[in-house]
Amino acid sequence: MIEDILKKIVWLGHDGFRIDASKTVYIDPYQISDGPEADLILITHDHFDHCSPDDVAKVQHSGSVIVTEKDSAAKLSGDVRVVKVGETRSIDNVQIEAVAAYNTNKDFHPKSKGWLGFIVEIDGVKVYHAGDTDFIPEMKDFDVDIALLPVSGTYVMTADEAVEAALAINPKIAIPMHYGAIVGGENDATKFKQALEGKVEVHILG
Repeated sequence: MIEDILKKIVWLGHDGFRIDASKTVYIDPYQISDGPEADLILITHDHFDHCSPDDVAKVQHSGSVIVTEKDSAAKLSGDVRVVKVGETRSIDNVQIEAVAAYNTNKDFHPKSKGWLGFIVEIDGVKVYHAGDTDFIPEMKDFDVDIALLPVSGTYVMTADEAVEAALAINPKIAIPMHYGAIVGGENDATKFKQALEGKVEVHILG
């Protein structure tokens, strides 16, 4: 079941993903050309490379539901539903839990903003999208199958810190993200994978 969902996770570059499962779920689409219509769009926070109304519009239709925090909601239109850290929603048999995402040693993503990561349960598999975050204590309590983790440093955790996060979360599969667009490169993803060899299965999506 996990392998089936893994095959349906498409990396759109940077922090953007699409899950082509029983529902089509987008997370932080940015600089995309187009794609299948979205059933569900999740936006982690309102920075331009995560909350991009122009990119959302490319996949949004009248039935699309957007789940996000208040800052991003102010920039978006349509069926927009605001959530706070710790809240859950069930939309078309997709379970969504809003979890914390923040910096611990830099000021780009303050905890006080209440910006988000998401744990999405779809077709019986839990996928965690960390959003823009450092390795935070809350991660130790997450029970997920697949973890999408930033690895580039600067605005988020470094590859080394992401390794610590992966070991704490202990997912079945980890996927590196937040590189190749704004900051970071493939070397960050490779470093992450090599450090977790024999500990956590890592897939680098292309």
